[in-house]
Amino acid sequence: MKVEIWAEVTRPWCGLGSHRVDRAVERFEHGDEVEVIHHSFPLGNGFPADRTVSVRDALLSKHGISGAQAEAATGQTESLAAAEGLSPYRVLDNVVGNTELVHEFLAHASAQGKNREAWYTIFRTYFGKAESVFALDDLLRLADELGLDRDEARQVLTERRHRIQVQDDARRAQRLGATGAPFTVVDGRYGVHGAQDSDTLLGLLRRSSRDPRPVSPTMTESTRPSVPPAPTGPWPVPSPSATNRQAAR
Repeated sequence: MKVEIWAEVTRPWCGLGSHRVDRAVERFEHGDEVEVIHHSFPLGNGFPADRTVSVRDALLSKHGISGAQAEAATGQTESLAAAEGLSPYRVLDNVVGNTELVHEFLAHASAQGKNREAWYTIFRTYFGKAESVFALDDLLRLADELGLDRDEARQVLTERRHRIQVQDDARRAQRLGATGAPFTVVDGRYGVHGAQDSDTLLGLLRRSSRDPRPVSPTMTESTRPSVPPAPTGPWPVPSPSATNRQAAR
Protein backbone atom coordinates (compact mmCIF):
# COMPACT_ATOMS: atom_id res chain seq x y z
CA MET A 1 0.00 0.00 0.00
CA LYS A 2 1.23 3.48 -0.85
CA VAL A 3 0.43 6.73 0.97
CA GLU A 4 1.40 9.92 -0.87
CA ILE A 5 1.55 13.30 0.84
CA TRP A 6 1.86 16.61 -1.00
CA ALA A 7 3.24 19.29 1.30
CA GLU A 8 4.82 22.70 1.66
CA VAL A 9 7.74 22.63 4.07
CA THR A 10 6.89 25.90 5.86
CA ARG A 11 3.18 25.21 6.40
CA PRO A 12 2.71 24.11 10.03
CA TRP A 13 -0.24 21.88 9.15
CA CYS A 14 1.98 20.00 6.69
CA GLY A 15 4.52 19.06 9.33
CA LEU A 16 1.71 18.08 11.70
CA GLY A 17 -0.13 16.24 8.95
CA SER A 18 2.95 14.20 8.09
CA HIS A 19 3.33 13.28 11.76
CA ARG A 20 -0.30 12.17 11.89
CA VAL A 21 0.17 9.93 8.87
CA ASP A 22 3.09 8.27 10.64
CA ARG A 23 1.01 7.67 13.75
CA ALA A 24 -1.80 6.16 11.67
CA VAL A 25 0.62 3.84 9.86
CA GLU A 26 2.12 2.76 13.19
CA ARG A 27 -1.36 1.79 14.43
CA PHE A 28 -2.39 0.10 11.19
CA GLU A 29 -2.41 -3.70 11.34
CA HIS A 30 -0.48 -3.89 8.05
CA GLY A 31 1.72 -0.87 8.68
CA ASP A 32 4.87 -2.73 7.66
CA GLU A 33 3.39 -2.99 4.16
CA VAL A 34 2.78 0.76 3.79
CA GLU A 35 5.15 2.98 1.82
CA VAL A 36 4.91 6.68 2.66
CA ILE A 37 6.09 9.07 -0.05
CA HIS A 38 6.27 12.86 0.18
CA HIS A 39 5.76 15.16 -2.79
CA SER A 40 6.21 18.88 -3.28
CA PHE A 41 3.39 21.40 -3.34
CA PRO A 42 5.25 24.75 -3.23
CA LEU A 43 3.28 27.67 -1.84
CA GLY A 44 6.15 29.91 -0.73
CA ASN A 45 7.33 31.20 -4.07
CA GLY A 46 5.98 34.68 -3.40
CA PHE A 47 8.83 35.42 -1.00
CA PRO A 48 12.15 36.85 -2.20
CA ALA A 49 14.80 34.24 -2.92
CA ASP A 50 17.67 36.15 -1.34
CA ARG A 51 16.40 36.69 2.21
CA THR A 52 13.97 35.50 4.86
CA VAL A 53 11.34 37.39 6.82
CA SER A 54 9.95 36.71 10.26
CA VAL A 55 6.66 34.84 10.51
CA ARG A 56 5.29 37.78 12.48
CA ASP A 57 6.11 40.20 9.65
CA ALA A 58 4.73 37.78 7.03
CA LEU A 59 1.44 37.39 8.90
CA LEU A 60 1.11 41.14 9.17
CA SER A 61 2.01 41.97 5.56
CA LYS A 62 0.11 39.15 3.88
CA HIS A 63 -2.87 38.65 6.18
CA GLY A 64 -3.06 41.73 8.36
CA ILE A 65 -2.62 39.61 11.49
CA SER A 66 -0.49 40.86 14.37
CA GLY A 67 -0.02 40.79 18.13
CA ALA A 68 -2.40 38.66 20.16
CA GLN A 69 -4.25 37.57 17.04
CA ALA A 70 -1.04 36.15 15.54
CA GLU A 71 -0.18 34.41 18.79
CA ALA A 72 -3.65 32.85 18.97
CA ALA A 73 -3.58 31.74 15.34
CA THR A 74 -0.22 30.00 15.62
CA GLY A 75 -0.48 28.98 19.27
CA GLN A 76 -3.32 26.59 18.52
CA THR A 77 -1.17 24.69 16.03
CA GLU A 78 1.80 24.64 18.39
CA SER A 79 -0.41 23.29 21.20
CA LEU A 80 -1.89 20.59 19.00
CA ALA A 81 1.59 19.55 17.87
CA ALA A 82 2.84 19.38 21.47
CA ALA A 83 -0.17 17.28 22.49
CA GLU A 84 0.69 14.83 19.72
CA GLY A 85 4.37 14.50 20.59
CA LEU A 86 5.90 17.24 18.46
CA SER A 87 7.67 19.54 20.88
CA PRO A 88 9.14 22.01 20.38
CA TYR A 89 7.16 22.98 17.30
CA ARG A 90 8.00 26.59 16.52
CA VAL A 91 5.56 28.37 14.26
CA LEU A 92 5.37 32.01 15.29
CA ASP A 93 8.96 32.60 16.42
CA ASN A 94 10.40 31.49 13.10
CA VAL A 95 11.24 32.82 9.66
CA VAL A 96 9.82 32.13 6.20
CA GLY A 97 11.31 32.42 2.76
CA ASN A 98 11.13 31.26 -0.83
CA THR A 99 10.90 27.45 -0.85
CA GLU A 100 11.75 26.68 -4.49
CA LEU A 101 15.30 25.56 -3.72
CA VAL A 102 14.16 23.56 -0.69
CA HIS A 103 11.82 21.52 -2.85
CA GLU A 104 14.52 20.96 -5.45
CA PHE A 105 16.79 19.71 -2.66
CA LEU A 106 14.05 17.33 -1.53
CA ALA A 107 13.65 16.06 -5.09
CA HIS A 108 17.40 15.44 -5.27
CA ALA A 109 17.40 13.59 -1.94
CA SER A 110 14.42 11.53 -3.09
CA ALA A 111 16.30 10.55 -6.24
CA GLN A 112 19.05 9.27 -3.93
CA GLY A 113 16.57 7.07 -2.05
CA LYS A 114 16.13 9.40 0.92
CA ASN A 115 12.61 10.75 0.45
CA ARG A 116 11.28 10.24 3.97
CA GLU A 117 14.57 11.01 5.70
CA ALA A 118 14.95 14.28 3.81
CA TRP A 119 11.42 15.50 4.44
CA TYR A 120 11.60 14.62 8.13
CA THR A 121 14.98 16.33 8.42
CA ILE A 122 13.57 19.49 6.84
CA PHE A 123 10.50 19.49 9.11
CA ARG A 124 12.61 18.80 12.21
CA THR A 125 15.14 21.49 11.33
CA TYR A 126 12.56 24.12 10.45
CA PHE A 127 9.83 23.54 13.02
CA GLY A 128 11.76 21.70 15.73
CA LYS A 129 14.84 23.93 15.76
CA ALA A 130 13.53 27.07 14.03
CA GLU A 131 16.60 27.04 11.78
CA SER A 132 16.64 28.36 8.23
CA VAL A 133 16.39 25.82 5.41
CA PHE A 134 16.16 28.29 2.53
CA ALA A 135 19.72 29.17 1.48
CA LEU A 136 22.10 26.96 -0.47
CA ASP A 137 24.47 26.70 2.50
CA ASP A 138 21.56 25.62 4.74
CA LEU A 139 20.71 22.82 2.34
CA LEU A 140 24.31 21.70 1.90
CA ARG A 141 24.58 21.37 5.67
CA LEU A 142 21.50 19.14 5.61
CA ALA A 143 22.98 17.18 2.71
CA ASP A 144 25.90 16.35 5.01
CA GLU A 145 23.48 15.30 7.73
CA LEU A 146 21.67 12.99 5.30
CA GLY A 147 24.88 11.48 3.99
CA LEU A 148 24.49 12.99 0.51
CA ASP A 149 27.49 14.01 -1.56
CA ARG A 150 27.92 17.73 -0.85
CA ASP A 151 29.59 18.59 -4.16
CA GLU A 152 26.94 16.76 -6.15
CA ALA A 153 24.17 18.44 -4.18
CA ARG A 154 25.74 21.85 -4.77
CA GLN A 155 25.95 21.22 -8.52
CA VAL A 156 22.39 19.89 -8.76
CA LEU A 157 20.96 22.85 -6.86
CA THR A 158 23.09 25.43 -8.67
CA GLU A 159 22.00 24.07 -12.04
CA ARG A 160 18.36 23.83 -10.88
CA ARG A 161 18.11 20.31 -12.31
CA HIS A 162 14.92 19.41 -10.43
CA ARG A 163 13.01 22.61 -11.07
CA ILE A 164 10.69 21.10 -13.69
CA GLN A 165 10.18 17.95 -11.63
CA VAL A 166 8.97 19.99 -8.64
CA GLN A 167 6.54 21.90 -10.86
CA ASP A 168 5.27 18.64 -12.37
CA ASP A 169 4.79 17.21 -8.88
CA ALA A 170 2.53 20.09 -7.92
CA ARG A 171 0.58 19.91 -11.19
CA ARG A 172 -0.04 16.21 -10.61
CA ALA A 173 -1.58 16.98 -7.23
CA GLN A 174 -3.79 19.64 -8.79
CA ARG A 175 -5.01 17.15 -11.39
CA LEU A 176 -6.01 14.89 -8.51
CA GLY A 177 -7.98 17.70 -6.89
CA ALA A 178 -5.49 19.38 -4.55
CA THR A 179 -6.14 23.04 -3.89
CA GLY A 180 -3.65 23.40 -1.05
CA ALA A 181 -1.42 21.45 1.28
CA PRO A 182 -1.27 19.02 2.89
CA PHE A 183 -3.03 16.71 0.47
CA THR A 184 -2.91 12.95 1.02
CA VAL A 185 -3.84 10.08 -1.29
CA VAL A 186 -4.06 6.50 0.00
CA ASP A 187 -3.18 3.75 -2.44
CA GLY A 188 -4.55 5.64 -5.43
CA ARG A 189 -8.09 5.16 -4.09
CA TYR A 190 -8.92 7.85 -1.54
CA GLY A 191 -7.78 11.41 -1.01
CA VAL A 192 -8.08 13.88 1.86
CA HIS A 193 -7.40 17.58 2.15
CA GLY A 194 -5.76 19.01 5.24
CA ALA A 195 -4.06 17.54 8.29
CA GLN A 196 -6.65 14.92 9.16
CA ASP A 197 -6.36 13.35 12.61
CA SER A 198 -4.72 9.95 12.93
CA ASP A 199 -8.03 8.19 13.66
CA THR A 200 -9.45 9.40 10.35
CA LEU A 201 -6.29 8.38 8.50
CA LEU A 202 -6.24 4.97 10.18
CA GLY A 203 -9.82 4.42 9.10
CA LEU A 204 -8.86 5.36 5.57
CA LEU A 205 -5.98 2.87 5.56
CA ARG A 206 -8.30 0.11 6.74
CA ARG A 207 -10.98 1.08 4.24
CA SER A 208 -8.48 1.02 1.40
CA SER A 209 -7.11 -2.38 2.46
CA ARG A 210 -10.65 -3.80 2.20
CA ASP A 211 -11.38 -2.11 -1.14
CA PRO A 212 -11.69 -4.82 -3.82
CA ARG A 213 -10.98 -2.39 -6.65
CA PRO A 214 -7.54 -2.49 -8.25
CA VAL A 215 -5.29 0.50 -7.58
CA SER A 216 -6.40 3.27 -9.94
CA PRO A 217 -4.10 4.32 -12.80
CA THR A 218 -5.49 7.79 -12.06
CA MET A 219 -2.40 8.35 -9.97
CA THR A 220 -0.19 8.31 -13.04
CA GLU A 221 -2.56 9.66 -15.66
CA SER A 222 -4.05 13.07 -16.24
CA THR A 223 -7.60 12.23 -15.18
CA ARG A 224 -8.86 14.09 -12.13
CA PRO A 225 -10.88 12.60 -9.25
CA SER A 226 -14.22 14.07 -8.29
CA VAL A 227 -13.66 16.50 -5.42
CA PRO A 228 -16.50 17.48 -3.08
CA PRO A 229 -17.23 21.20 -2.69
CA ALA A 230 -16.18 21.20 0.97
CA PRO A 231 -12.78 19.47 1.23
CA THR A 232 -13.25 17.99 4.69
CA GLY A 233 -13.12 14.23 4.25
CA PRO A 234 -12.09 11.34 2.04
CA TRP A 235 -13.54 10.66 -1.37
CA PRO A 236 -12.95 7.75 -3.72
CA VAL A 237 -10.57 8.24 -6.60
CA PRO A 238 -12.73 7.14 -9.55
CA SER A 239 -11.72 4.42 -11.92
CA PRO A 240 -10.85 5.47 -15.49
CA SER A 241 -14.09 3.88 -16.74
CA ALA A 242 -16.16 5.96 -14.32
CA THR A 243 -14.30 9.09 -15.35
CA ASN A 244 -14.94 8.32 -18.99
CA ARG A 245 -18.66 7.81 -18.35
CA GLN A 246 -18.88 11.17 -16.61
CA ALA A 247 -17.04 12.88 -19.45
CA ALA A 248 -19.42 11.36 -22.00
CA ARG A 249 -22.49 12.83 -20.32
